[in-house]
Formats: sequence, C-alpha cells, structure tokens
Amino acid sequence: FVLIKFVVYPTLGFLLQTDFPIVAVVSGSMEHGIAEDQFGNLKLCDKTFEERTTKDIFWETCGPWYEENTVISQEDFKDFPFSNGFNKGDIMILYGKDTRKINIGDVIVFRSGRPDPIIHRVVDKRENTFTTKGDHNARVIHEHPIKEDEIGEDQILGNAAIRIPLLGYIKIWFVELIQLVIR
Repeated sequence: FVLIKFVVYPTLGFLLQTDFPIVAVVSGSMEHGIAEDQFGNLKLCDKTFEERTTKDIFWETCGPWYEENTVISQEDFKDFPFSNGFNKGDIMILYGKDTRKINIGDVIVFRSGRPDPIIHRVVDKRENTFTTKGDHNARVIHEHPIKEDEIGEDQILGNAAIRIPLLGYIKIWFVELIQLVIR
C-alpha cells in the first residue's frame, strides 16, 4: 500500500501529467447493456426491459437522445474512444488534462459535488466549459451534486486512455468493507 501510494501513483501521475492517473469505475453509468437498477428493474437509458439480451441494442435504445440533443451521429459514436462503453469495476488509466485537446466523444474524469470523481463522455464543448453524459444515462444531469452541463477546466482531472476490466473491484470491495466496519 505504502509503495503504491507514495511511489507508483505519484510516478504515474508525473508521467501521465495528472494528479489522478488511475481511477476505479464505481457506477454503471457508462455501461452499454441492460442493467439492474436499485429497485431490481432492468433498464438502459431509462427504458425498462423484461429480460436481458445479448443483442447490441445500445444505439437503438440510447441513440435517439444523441441525435436529438447533440451533433453526434451513430457513425461518429463508433469512432469515439470506448465506443462500447465500460463497466463498474473497471480501472481507467488517465492522461493529462489539457482541455484544448479534449473533443466531443472523449471520456473525461471530473470533480463535481460528489466525493468520487465522475467519468462520462463529452457531448458538447464550448470555449472553457464541457457537457458530459453517462452513456447508460437517459440524459445529461443538470442537478447538484453532479451538474454535468457546466464543467469547467478546473474540474477536469484527465482523459480516459486505457481500460483494465474488473480490477477496480478491489477498491470497491475494500471501500465497502471499511464502510461496514465503520457502521
């Protein structure tokens, strides 16, 4: 732990030009499949399903929002980084936060009013502000604590560059264990 915290993490941060070189994905907001919500309903982009399917239904279900609210088409989406989304429990390696290099479709990590940083896709870019949306979410969240329609340069921690599947569950389980002990 000490070696990772005080040697590996800072060295990676220096090399990748960000204070947060590694983040664990702790929510399903970027998943592209049907997922169970907190009430046990099967959902994708706020649409309810009777059963899970292996068929790729992401664009059919979620695509209309992009086409109606952004300049993003299905063809554009296919060329985006992580165009198939990613899952809770994945680890994301981040690189620098030069906001001039962030484009629509990139996946960024930013601070909001929540304790954990948020990792979502950029769906709009204006001079010094960005709008993001979780691929699995039905819409852009405008309310506190996330407020992802006015993300300033100072809130951005980095761009997602590499995905390591499932390794983030180590952090998730550790945090859950600590929370159980504290209670």
